[in-house]
Amino acid sequence: MARLLLHICCGPCSITVAQRLLEGDFAVTGLFYNPNIHPLTEYLRRREGVEQTASRLSIPVIYLDDEYDPAVFLRQTAFRENARCQACYALRLNRTASFASEHGFDLFSTTLLYSKRQNHDAIRLSGENAARGSTRFFYRDFREGWQEGIALSKDWGIYRQPYCGCLYSECERYRKRLSALQAAPAA
Repeated sequence: MARLLLHICCGPCSITVAQRLLEGDFAVTGLFYNPNIHPLTEYLRRREGVEQTASRLSIPVIYLDDEYDPAVFLRQTAFRENARCQACYALRLNRTASFASEHGFDLFSTTLLYSKRQNHDAIRLSGENAARGSTRFFYRDFREGWQEGIALSKDWGIYRQPYCGCLYSECERYRKRLSALQAAPAA
């Protein structure tokens, strides 16, 4: 049975990915490393969602909380805001690959491959570039579990976040509210 280290971005995205991997006879261990998440309260909510999901699926998860530092993410993406996702994938998958290699995992992958909103080609490239020594990147398109994962996360009461996690996506998400306020006639 191959040992696979699974980078986990959040609870909902991990549900069907972990289920499929466990069905495929992988020994799955999760890794929660996400310095991109902003603010800290959001990080903590997502961490709790991962804990709940991991408990339901009976998978161990390693939390690199001591490495949570949004400044690392911001340094990687500064002046590259329009290409920030690629830099973010590389940051998280490089750390996952190095941890996997240091701890004897055969493979590593990511729950980012579940999302219909993520760039799978860029994730695959980042994963392949991050692979170290005998630790290989495992690519699979997990988007077929999209609706199932949404339904299960709601049924299980797992926190479902309203944006990808970074400061930039948070601003994009809520900018519509600001625009609506500016368009509204003054009272």
